[in-house]
Amino acid sequence: MTTSTAHKQIVLECANCHTLTPMQEFSGACPECGEVLVEARYDLERINPQEWVKSLRDRPSSLWRYHEVLPIFDTSNVVSMGEGVTPLIKAEALGASLGLRNLYIKDERQGPTGSFKDRQATVAISALMEMGVDEVVVASTGNVAIAYGAYGARAGIKLWAFFPALTPNDKMREAALYGAEIIKTTGTYDQTKQLAARFAKAKGVFLDRGIKSVAAIEAMKTMAYEIAEQLGQELEDGEHWRAPDWFLQGVSGGMGPIGVGKGFREMLGFGLIDKLPAFGMIQSTGCAPMVEAFRRGQRVATPVEDSQTVIATLATGNPGLAYQILYDYVDENGGYFIDATDEEAFNAIRILARTEGISVEPATGVTFAGLFKLAQQGIIKPDDVVVVNCSGHTLPVEKQILGERWQETVDLSHAETTPPVPAGDLVSAVRKIPGTLRRVVVIEDNEGAARLMSRLLVAHGNAEVYMAHDGAHGLALINEVRPDLVITDLMMPEVDGFAVIDQIRASEALKNVPIVVVTAKELTVRERDFLDTHADLLLQKGSFIDDEFIQQLVEQLS
Repeated sequence: MTTSTAHKQIVLECANCHTLTPMQEFSGACPECGEVLVEARYDLERINPQEWVKSLRDRPSSLWRYHEVLPIFDTSNVVSMGEGVTPLIKAEALGASLGLRNLYIKDERQGPTGSFKDRQATVAISALMEMGVDEVVVASTGNVAIAYGAYGARAGIKLWAFFPALTPNDKMREAALYGAEIIKTTGTYDQTKQLAARFAKAKGVFLDRGIKSVAAIEAMKTMAYEIAEQLGQELEDGEHWRAPDWFLQGVSGGMGPIGVGKGFREMLGFGLIDKLPAFGMIQSTGCAPMVEAFRRGQRVATPVEDSQTVIATLATGNPGLAYQILYDYVDENGGYFIDATDEEAFNAIRILARTEGISVEPATGVTFAGLFKLAQQGIIKPDDVVVVNCSGHTLPVEKQILGERWQETVDLSHAETTPPVPAGDLVSAVRKIPGTLRRVVVIEDNEGAARLMSRLLVAHGNAEVYMAHDGAHGLALINEVRPDLVITDLMMPEVDGFAVIDQIRASEALKNVPIVVVTAKELTVRERDFLDTHADLLLQKGSFIDDEFIQQLVEQLS
């Protein structure tokens, strides 16, 4: 891809006072008010959306396939390693456990350095190449410096990387591997950014400040383009693009979701989509200035002076103007700001790894912990199409997630025969189920949820699981196999779960069979009273169908 676009017009609009500055004249801040947060504006009338979409099909699989709406004049300056066009994965098992039918994960771990900051790095380093910059200073909590280090090495641009105290050593070590000069401070992220700015000024080195906001916003908007294109292939006819109902991301400074929002707005202007998604913005409880301001109904966030989270990537205490932009977006298009604790984040990482086989970084753990809350509180509805930004891999933090006792050692040095593999907690728990519990009927019209429950029960070798996907077939199956346990949903076509329970309890042969109800339904007082007297256990979907589900089942029924 070598395209000269000398005719291309790009101006930068100040997010504060809306002053327009030609990109070639931008010095790193608005000339009128000094704001560094700016957004690129393009001559979009020159683009025919239908012809442009058709041309994308023949372009390489990287975010630069959208180069007409990216801040580069000559694509020969692009520094790329195939970043972008990451998979959109449907989370069947996790979605089933939450009662969500259309849950998708945008897997940004599959970029060249394993995080969504590869998008920002390719745009920023390419822009610096076009500007003739050969040395740059950046403040980072990990992923930005790693990505800039990799792309800077490829472009021959020297990187000075400043890190706050809580940055994991493994992340700093990886940035150093690419040849970056590493400076670790004893302060917060905000203090580290101030030090980096003073260092850059003293040495006369380019500070990745203004170009950072341009690169972050413009690069992250390509994620929106990809999501709409991929959902169109998944849910539409492949000829039309589709916006999700919700986009979720863990936020610190806010550049990522601002960029994603800009991408969806551009596509709406193009006529490629017909609505904008609601935003779910999740912060760590230990540093949540946006969430606190949102709860108070305030458009301006009060800075957090002393961050209490161990998740350094989310420890921005002063989001500044970025929060106002996101607040306005949520106010106009729907959405929610919510927080999750570090403990909830690490637990969410375990759940995601064990249900979907996807291992994520703590910032993404916070995002999924927020998703769990939004689903449980009914803010996100069962039929909503939800996309979660899976921003990076968990490799540097497994010790925090798993703790020290994550494996068992078997001494075989004196054994004549090979001993059995030590039983894990889940297997041990299910073996406590009485010996008579051998046959289980699961009635669930969501096939993903049914498969998940079946897998968990069968995994222990103690139960034969029979599945039915509606109440009528479930009753026929119950009468045929005479199970020791029935697990049923409530909301099913024709014969619902209440009718199933009624017929079981009315049968002389079946009336004593334990019944577990698993449902996402908001129960009326009468329905809850009915279940209190007719069912043995009630679990709301969103109370995860996993190890905890089995443990609760054992404790209640054994």
